[in-house]
Amino acid sequence: MGGSALAAFSTFSSPTTVLAEAREKARPLNLKITDLKTFLVESGKDENYIFVKIYTNQGIVGIGEGTLPSKALTVQQAIMEHKRYLVGKDPTEIERHWQAMYRGPRYRGGPIIMSAISAVEIALWDILGQALGQPIWQLLGGKARDKVRVYPKPGGGRTPEEMGQKWLKAKEAGWTAGKAGMLKTDNNIMNPEFAVRDSVARVKAIREAVGNDFRICIDLHGKATTTMAVDFCRQVEQYRPHFVEEPTQQEDLGELAHLRAHTTVPLATGERLFTKYAFGEICSRHLVDYVQPDVIHCGGILEMRKIASLADTFRIEILPHNPNSRVCTFASLHFCVSTPNATILEISNSEKPLWDDLFFGSAVTYENGFALPPDRPGLGIDLDEAVAAKLPYVEKDWHGPRFEDGSIHDR
Repeated sequence: MGGSALAAFSTFSSPTTVLAEAREKARPLNLKITDLKTFLVESGKDENYIFVKIYTNQGIVGIGEGTLPSKALTVQQAIMEHKRYLVGKDPTEIERHWQAMYRGPRYRGGPIIMSAISAVEIALWDILGQALGQPIWQLLGGKARDKVRVYPKPGGGRTPEEMGQKWLKAKEAGWTAGKAGMLKTDNNIMNPEFAVRDSVARVKAIREAVGNDFRICIDLHGKATTTMAVDFCRQVEQYRPHFVEEPTQQEDLGELAHLRAHTTVPLATGERLFTKYAFGEICSRHLVDYVQPDVIHCGGILEMRKIASLADTFRIEILPHNPNSRVCTFASLHFCVSTPNATILEISNSEKPLWDDLFFGSAVTYENGFALPPDRPGLGIDLDEAVAAKLPYVEKDWHGPRFEDGSIHDR
């Protein structure tokens, strides 16, 4: 790693950082962690939301999220594995606890461990912010922007034309960007030729409906084979998508480099990558234009700041992945408000009013395609445990699609 990247990382480890200063201000409270509790909440989609609450001796309670499709019970247990370490500790020592949780067990990384660590880390930030009476973005160095551009998911349709009309309605409602998953299956069967042809037609219909300035974000969700990815990306170049997300699987960077050499479409990836280490080569080789870590999986708020610094060293923007609950949305928004190269944020179905009761009415304020910074101390959101109890865990079907010959296809 070059000297400039190392210098960027030192910003987060220096004893004079804003985090260290915030800890000093909280020291007189003598905060100690007294308990951890987890909550599984049926989301109405293909996963259960996973929350943790961390309790302290001063009555301050922090909340975090670790939602992971098809692994809710496992992540829940992984979160609780940290209880024996955390109880009795000072919750404001966020970096120290992250290092202990990550390095202490010897076996590092992966979606289960990192989702558990992320949930705990976010809850610790929430405690620190509440203790100091400041929103988390203020503790991260203050505003880098006044508002954050966001993109919803306007939806699909039976035909490309119907999909285009849904996106036009999103534009007319004031949004300036949107995202949709492509490469659809038919009865859970993937037909590569049809999927590419249908998806290209949908992108064309969207562009014709919304005009030139609307940002079209496309998610291939890792479903494309190498040949499908090249074929699709080259065909949609003329419709100028803002980015194509997860056009390849994450195991082989050579595949991503191959695609990069065969298309001019902006590329994005990162929702299934964990910690700064996974992003180093992707950024240094300029394999994508945007990285998309998820704050509830990559290691939490501070780790995502480190990823952002790494990306910024190579002039790559960071666009957080966020299809999860409002807890993740709030954490991502605090990050984006305070991070210069975090330029647009995904928002999810959890923003619908049906979730108001679960979060005591806490919701992000949106204006003309932008989100306004949270103004309450800490994360700015809490979980109503009584409402959560009415939405208990429901086992979900995690099976993915198949090809026409019966072989397993990526979900």
